[in-house]
Amino acid sequence: MKAGVISLQGAAPEHVQALQRAMERMDVRGEVVAVRRPEQLASVSCIVIPGGESTTISKLLQRLGLYDPVVRMGREGVPILGTCAGCVLLASEGDDEVERTGTRLLNLMDMKVDRNAFGRQKDSFEAPLRIEGMDEEFPGIFIRGPVIERTWGRCKALCAHEGRIVMARQDNLLATSFHPELTGDTRLHELLLGML
Repeated sequence: MKAGVISLQGAAPEHVQALQRAMERMDVRGEVVAVRRPEQLASVSCIVIPGGESTTISKLLQRLGLYDPVVRMGREGVPILGTCAGCVLLASEGDDEVERTGTRLLNLMDMKVDRNAFGRQKDSFEAPLRIEGMDEEFPGIFIRGPVIERTWGRCKALCAHEGRIVMARQDNLLATSFHPELTGDTRLHELLLGML
């Protein structure tokens, strides 16, 4: 098994470590690679799109030839986890800020996102989350996180915080407003690996 983390900007190293810990906990033999070139995508069986700055990541995906392969892989059933900025990029609809900045979304999930809905960096917070299918609460870390305003079609909300959707799943695709890689809890990374 080989997992790939899009490593163009943002919290990529933390996702690499979280996936390595998840593999250990699942007793799975595998490798985690930092993906920066299209040829690296060819060998991975799942992908993480990390948090960071969604406009920057979108532009780099296009400039480096990664955008189309990621879209194709998502449509072909390759498991993808998008966190924070990655959540924004997986969406098919964005807010005014997405439009104003010319951010090209991957258009893979039937959901609309509101970028930076939880405010600026100084408004960051932690909150225990009840995620559908998990017995125990998950430690949610929100740093300038988006909100999933609505879902439709095959996209289903899995978690809300104070009435706002912060996690959704559509078939092989997972999106979170929060940063699971910044916790010691590997359950979401295990969920991604378990889709294989």
